[in-house]
Amino acid sequence: MYKLLSVLCLFLFVQNEETITWNGNTKLHWGNFQGQPEYDSDAVAITASGITYGFRSKSYSNSSKILEYTTSVSAAFYPEKSWYIKERVNDTVLGHEQLHFDITELHARKFRKRIKEIKFSKNIKEELNKIYAEINLSLQQMQNAYDNGSDYSRDYKGQIAWQKRVAKELKKYKKYELPVK
Repeated sequence: MYKLLSVLCLFLFVQNEETITWNGNTKLHWGNFQGQPEYDSDAVAITASGITYGFRSKSYSNSSKILEYTTSVSAAFYPEKSWYIKERVNDTVLGHEQLHFDITELHARKFRKRIKEIKFSKNIKEELNKIYAEINLSLQQMQNAYDNGSDYSRDYKGQIAWQKRVAKELKKYKKYELPVK
């Protein structure tokens, strides 16, 4: 029996590498996994995904309030850091990897919701960093719970239960989805 390790979350402010932004109309395929496989690993596939964000703000120097701000938050998949061992994977494993990316998108939506609900002070950078850290902790915990609850895709009933759970949560946060370009 092999152990399937399936997620590596990367949390970055700035990205300078190729990424795939999450899109509900597009699913991952094995061609997206371009990293070099680690044949000595217990894993048969690794999904590298994470939340990226940026912001801009304006304020008066003598005011404690932000006049205006803009943010961008996205769930990103990193093809060059994601890999699979062709001889050891199947469609079930690919579905498992897709759900890791979907969980990343779920947390990007939760981040967007928190940003929309907060009134920022002039310390917007620190406030955003705090929310970001909290969201990333929640993301990592959910990714780990998913792997354990689905036995890394080998527990069919567990995998189905997680698919339903994540679909329900994505629907709950639908209004925080980025528009499709």
